[in-house]
Amino acid sequence: QVQLVESGGGSVQAGGSLRLSCAASRYMPSNSCMAWFRQAPGKERAGVARFNRGVGISYADSVKGRFTISKDNAKNTLYLQMSSLNPEDTATYYCAADLGSNWCPYSRDHYPYWGQGIQVTVSS
Repeated sequence: QVQLVESGGGSVQAGGSLRLSCAASRYMPSNSCMAWFRQAPGKERAGVARFNRGVGISYADSVKGRFTISKDNAKNTLYLQMSSLNPEDTATYYCAADLGSNWCPYSRDHYPYWGQGIQVTVSS
């Protein structure tokens, strides 16, 4: 099993930046999928960004150019650098992972491991 622990959330004004971290309790296999999702009140949980050795990196259109996903394998940690934040980015952000896939869909059912969720609030 793997535990995912998120940190780095908080409140920021529009135009500001935050960096989310997701620390995994173990080394993640080279072909694992790791992803960020977010869920705003009253909305469905939606994919934000994903990282996989084979699939590569992809972003939701709504965050492309503003968010950057990265990994530090030595620290077993996934990051999401968020810049130019706007109130529409306000949501609970979740880290998700599997332990090896040939594909990494933005599907909640695909990922067996999830972080607890961390709040990001962007005020105007």
